[in-house]
Amino acid sequence: QVQLVESGGGLVQAGGSLRLSCAASGSIFRINEMGWYRQAPGKQREKVATITRGGSTDYDESTKGRFTISRDNARNTVSLQMNSLKPEDTAVYYCMSNLIRSGEGFRASDYWGQGTQVTVSS
Repeated sequence: QVQLVESGGGLVQAGGSLRLSCAASGSIFRINEMGWYRQAPGKQREKVATITRGGSTDYDESTKGRFTISRDNARNTVSLQMNSLKPEDTAVYYCMSNLIRSGEGFRASDYWGQGTQVTVSS
């Protein structure tokens, strides 16, 4: 079993900051890419930011310069620091880990957290 547990969502005014955290646990051999995705009402889930095991990052254009993704490989955690938040950032944010479970060779699969709500008021 693998679990991804997110924390840190909430309500904030425009221009404010929030920090999301996600911890992966269970029978994990290795985590490859980790990332944050979001889904607003009536819209498809979209990538916010991703980070490789080596620390290379990729951001959606709408979050560049405002959001920072980081990870701790030893603790199997990934975080998202969100600054200068805008009402259009309002969404449910999901943590994703592409990982290899223990005892499953080198087959990697994507695992998702349950989501955490971020609401930015104008």
